[in-house]
Amino acid sequence: MGIELRNFSIKMGKQNGITRPYKAGHPSSSQGLDEFKSTFRMSRKTFDYICSLAKEHMMAKTHFAFTDGKPMSLYDQVALALRRLGSGNSLISIGESFGTHHSTVSQVTWRFVEAIEENGLHHLQWPSTEREMTEIKSKFEKIRGLPNCCGAINTTHITMLLTSSDQDADAWLDRKENHSMILQVIVDPDLRFRDIVVGYPGKMNDSSVLQSSTFFKLCQKGEKLNGNKACLSEATELREYIVGDSGFPLLPWLVTPYQGKELSEAKVEFNKRLLATHFVAQKALGRLKEVWRMIRGDMWRPDKHKLPRFILVCCILHNIVIDMEGKDLEELPSSLQHDPGYRQEVCESVDKAGSILRDKLSTYFSGR
Repeated sequence: MGIELRNFSIKMGKQNGITRPYKAGHPSSSQGLDEFKSTFRMSRKTFDYICSLAKEHMMAKTHFAFTDGKPMSLYDQVALALRRLGSGNSLISIGESFGTHHSTVSQVTWRFVEAIEENGLHHLQWPSTEREMTEIKSKFEKIRGLPNCCGAINTTHITMLLTSSDQDADAWLDRKENHSMILQVIVDPDLRFRDIVVGYPGKMNDSSVLQSSTFFKLCQKGEKLNGNKACLSEATELREYIVGDSGFPLLPWLVTPYQGKELSEAKVEFNKRLLATHFVAQKALGRLKEVWRMIRGDMWRPDKHKLPRFILVCCILHNIVIDMEGKDLEELPSSLQHDPGYRQEVCESVDKAGSILRDKLSTYFSGR
């Protein structure tokens, strides 16, 4: 499926902020489109589609109510859950703005997470057809000319606020002295997540997380990135691969930048092309954390067994908005930082076959 939840592993985090007052019921026609989009960061059409995915699961069990006793409709529950995931505000502040108890906010949001896990997973998967992968390769090539590229890989830290009373707090302490969990993603040119791994402690580096993943094992066995080769010339073929930054190892199927201070002009040019292509992964993670702000800030003592599932659902929702809105997708600043304060690590692991692949690409560009 392209999804890996590692049970190393939300309840809800406290963050400051003020939520917009919300009226119960289906969004009314009097509420302007601009206001609706600014509140939920999606169109009404997308909101209604998400409601259709969640309906069966959310309406089958416990029925929730506002503090005045009025029952919550499906639309109320989905709006509440989206507000929780999208704002990152505390349970209490969201409960007050919706007119319900903070425990109801927690329960409704978790019910929504279960519903999207159950019915939305088809929005996050590795390309299943040759035609789909060919389209992805074509779009990547249009960025800066890299042929036969199938994805861009990156990681980000989901930070937490733990206390000394948390018995496993030290296990989650990363190199920046933050408590965090790692999310690894592989992204397509349209900023969709095609494969994710989430749940490992933040102290693990990019290379370690990658090598612990099922995606790595499948690629090493030749069961992934094993599709059509590209012909660079009569004598040169190029296999499928993904691109990463210098935190990842150079592998037969993972191309990373050349390292060193005195690089040739051709290698410098290649690095520019690769990093421009890889930027889609940074941009996707920036969008994820900007829109789904619950996972952007420091969460107060989250349930680490539930947290990967909250992160997964935010990734699914990210893809749903892209799938539903396409060219009408809200433009966000390209300068968004998804991992502020974390310096780029350098992995010096170089595989011989990976080096040959990278040199093929560099030679291809220098000869054009």
